[in-house]
Amino acid sequence: MMDIHVEGDEFAEDHVQKIKEKATRRRGRGFNQVNENQETIEDRTAEYEAVEEDNDEAGPKRSIEGWILFVTGIQEESTEDDIATPFGDFGMIKNIHLNIDRRTGYLKGYALIEYESFNESKNALNAMNGKEINGQQIAVSWAFVKGPLKERKSSHKNNHH
Repeated sequence: MMDIHVEGDEFAEDHVQKIKEKATRRRGRGFNQVNENQETIEDRTAEYEAVEEDNDEAGPKRSIEGWILFVTGIQEESTEDDIATPFGDFGMIKNIHLNIDRRTGYLKGYALIEYESFNESKNALNAMNGKEINGQQIAVSWAFVKGPLKERKSSHKNNHH
């Protein structure tokens, strides 16, 4: 706080008023903030990394690492080897993820299988979809797809009629 010792009340009030007019109110984090709607020069000239877009066609899309298949209908007592062995015939599996139920200790019934190449993953999808592993039929589909799947689109139309 600033003490102003000036004789005469009118002069003191004028002086304080002038000081208040010169002061600017500053709020928030930091004092040199730009209006949120305003772009700074650095923002306009900066180059940002972006995920490359192949095209706008509907269909399977690559993840950051590779091509991922979503396998459902896996028997709960299956092991990683039970799944990796038949899928490994189509190419090198880069990663396989089996989700395990903490309460029971068994598989939740699905797996994510990642291949480096599109052709390997496509061949695995076509060959393994509908096959049996440990006596249970599995379904294989793409984990990442752009746009609606043709199957979903047609069943969606049928549900509304």
